[in-house]
Amino acid sequence: MRILVAGGSGVLARSVVPLLLAAGHDLTLTSRSAEKARLLEGPGVDAAVLDALDRDGTMATVASAEPDVVLHLMTDLGTGNSASNARLRSTGTRNLVDAARAAGVDRIVAQSISWVYPPGTEPATEADPLDPDAAEPRRTTVTAVRALEDAVQEVGAGVVLRFGQLYGPGTWYSAEGRFGEAARAGLLPATETVTSFVHVDDAAAAVVAALGWTAGVRNVVDDEPASGTAWVPAFSAAVAGPTPRVEQTGDLGRPVSNQLARESGFTPRWSSWRTGFARP
Repeated sequence: MRILVAGGSGVLARSVVPLLLAAGHDLTLTSRSAEKARLLEGPGVDAAVLDALDRDGTMATVASAEPDVVLHLMTDLGTGNSASNARLRSTGTRNLVDAARAAGVDRIVAQSISWVYPPGTEPATEADPLDPDAAEPRRTTVTAVRALEDAVQEVGAGVVLRFGQLYGPGTWYSAEGRFGEAARAGLLPATETVTSFVHVDDAAAAVVAALGWTAGVRNVVDDEPASGTAWVPAFSAAVAGPTPRVEQTGDLGRPVSNQLARESGFTPRWSSWRTGFARP
């Protein structure tokens, strides 16, 4: 298949692309940066500049690529600004979906997030609503995720993957990443908040598998949601940090179930962060 990977220079795309090439697909990878786009070119890989906030440019780029499938792996995390990431999820996704439909694409696989459910202790499933009572700035994130997911599912075979927190090489949860640095500095507290993780390589495998999944939403997480009091000490040790301090935040978080993804064929190699954190 001819696949356009929007966000082709991102951390998830770096794990997805080798799998797609190994499966024999022809790729067009996009980046907002012309310099980064040039670096993406290679055997079986074309590259294009795409700023999803530029509607006309997005329409032209997608039309030129003539894809059979679009992978939406775009994020805006460089500044840590949730508002800019929310704008990309809402406006950028709207433009990308409209461009894909205009180009005759009937399958989109899109990256979403799983920490948008209401707080609670029961594992969240795809049948649960997104958090209707979120306060700012979380409300902005939840609203943007809803816009992304609604837009993608306008396509006949729109698949939304609600990933857990990505960890592994190149992510924020790595030795060199944002939270790895915080852990070594003693600035990552262990709290009661429950988080669901997924290794970036398992997330990439799910993206490729989703090319053959039926339309809809899947939670893509590992098998062991955990409170910060469980995972933060293990993560800190893995990145050579000190024993973290314990804090109470009042934020329960929410465990997330991966049952539907497993029924679709998702089998995480790293079924728990306990073993995944220890991977180099």
